[in-house]
Amino acid sequence: MTLCLLLLSVVALTAAVPVPRALTRAEWPEREPVVALWVWQCLVATVLLCCLTALVLGAAAVFHTVRTQVFAPAPPGVTEAYDLSTAPLWATVLTLLLACGAAWTTAMLARELVETRRRRGQTRAHLRERAPDLPAGLPSARGPLLVLEDEYPDAWWMPGHPPQLIVTTGALHRLTSRQMDAVLTHERGHARAHHDWLLHLSTALATGFPRVPLFAHFCDQTHRLVELSADDTASRRCGHLTTALALIELNQHRGVLSCASSHRLLGERVDRLLQPPPRLLPRHRALTTTVAALVPLLPLLITFAPGLTALT
Repeated sequence: MTLCLLLLSVVALTAAVPVPRALTRAEWPEREPVVALWVWQCLVATVLLCCLTALVLGAAAVFHTVRTQVFAPAPPGVTEAYDLSTAPLWATVLTLLLACGAAWTTAMLARELVETRRRRGQTRAHLRERAPDLPAGLPSARGPLLVLEDEYPDAWWMPGHPPQLIVTTGALHRLTSRQMDAVLTHERGHARAHHDWLLHLSTALATGFPRVPLFAHFCDQTHRLVELSADDTASRRCGHLTTALALIELNQHRGVLSCASSHRLLGERVDRLLQPPPRLLPRHRALTTTVAALVPLLPLLITFAPGLTALT
């Protein structure tokens, strides 16, 4: 059990500190944002699985009731292989810390869920007030597209039930039909990939554990990579130049090329669309995706190795 906890700690610390810093300095995620998002998710899953499995092993060693429940269906030889009879003091402290961390993570996820539902409710109520009144006899504006009277060009996807695409009249007047198609494709790309859930998860983890490099970088990179991914979806259908022009037209009044952080991202997106970087080779994409998918199996392999060895 002690060796398992040490190995799990090493894997978790490696995936939480040096690997995210190296990944943020790499250049290939800009070329393959979808693959990069997958790698970040696998890193987060690895750390969470390490913490969860270490918590279960530590609780089984510290508390006899937990040990009985966890190892009830296992043969006696498997239980003996984990050596749970005595737990060192550091293992007890680690278990208590992991239990507190698990409770805090659950609280942060619940808080993000509640806040998201509250914000969506307020936004939908505000949109209903701003939506134009329709002639008597026509149904209310609850379809997939809602057009708002507003001189500022804007368009965004509103997740929920039902999901809606919001477009202002300013965007309809400013954008060409081809550019509007690029904007709609961009927002549908967010919806199809369920980017909103990924953003909520990264925000909750970064809020709960702001000093953990993995979660802080995961939040920052997720907000960046989901936009690059949606840009690629739009550019593949409508062309890079059309998508870049649509992005400029929608954000021209905000100062798309200014030095503010969010505006700097818009400038990077425009530059990337005007000068698209070459994609990775298919075999490199497949190799990166496969390796990333195998990394979360490490905590499971470390946890089950003593039991499997005892059975064989």
